[in-house]
Amino acid sequence: MSAPRPAHVLIGRDSGVYKMAYREWGDSNNPRVLLCVHGLTRNGRDFEAFAQEMARDFRVVAPDVIGRGESDWLRDPMGYQLPLYVQDMLVLIARLNVAQLSWFGTSMGGLIGMLLAAMPGSPIRKLLLNDVGPVLSAAALARIGEYVGNAPPLPTREVAEAYIRAVSAPFGPHTDAEWAFLTEVMLKADGGGWRLNYDNGIAMPFRQTIDGRDVDLWPYYDRIACPVLLVRGSQSDLLTAEVACAMSERGPRAQWVDFDGIGHAPTFQHADQIAVAADFFRAA
Repeated sequence: MSAPRPAHVLIGRDSGVYKMAYREWGDSNNPRVLLCVHGLTRNGRDFEAFAQEMARDFRVVAPDVIGRGESDWLRDPMGYQLPLYVQDMLVLIARLNVAQLSWFGTSMGGLIGMLLAAMPGSPIRKLLLNDVGPVLSAAALARIGEYVGNAPPLPTREVAEAYIRAVSAPFGPHTDAEWAFLTEVMLKADGGGWRLNYDNGIAMPFRQTIDGRDVDLWPYYDRIACPVLLVRGSQSDLLTAEVACAMSERGPRAQWVDFDGIGHAPTFQHADQIAVAADFFRAA
């Protein structure tokens, strides 16, 4: 197993300069680049197992979106919004110095990829959307809004893991070792205990989008021209089967794969999930 190479790129936000961290696996000179972008509260380490598999064929890059993981926190939390994340990713892509790349986006990472793929001249040649689409369920957004930025005190790793297991129950069944990893990547030492390694400020603009109605992004999805693979947890509350079906019939006509017994969202810690994504990206 190859160790990831840590790096960072500087981005300009609210009259300041911030560090956005990322990790790389595989040959740094490989022109085939696979960019993996995580969900709302998580970070790029979520892709370690997937990156190890894909590094034989791709230069795999997984950023910590600003405000998460090893990246800096913004002074103005209202900067934690999708259009600005798209700008940040364009800065990262410029750093990588590639004209085209593939994109794996989980939840928020999928939304960022969807917006970028819809833009004229987009560098995205293949797009995997992990349990997210152009309609975001109001009920799921409300559920997520209840815990984002509201973690209780975490005095021990055992307490932290119990909390992560509770709020991440929709991830579905995982082994104890997998839960330990999913917890580890989310923790930072804080005095004598632990905290989650994201800025609680990300909750502010997120909660402002919750108004009891579904979020509709169909105009963006319909402009996507590249091949799309839609991966969904069969019990997802964020992405309904009806929306997934519509995604397979309009716009880029996504390929659609469900994983049974999972909600929002598949973690790609399991071999069957990794294989589905690997086959999509490796196909000519």
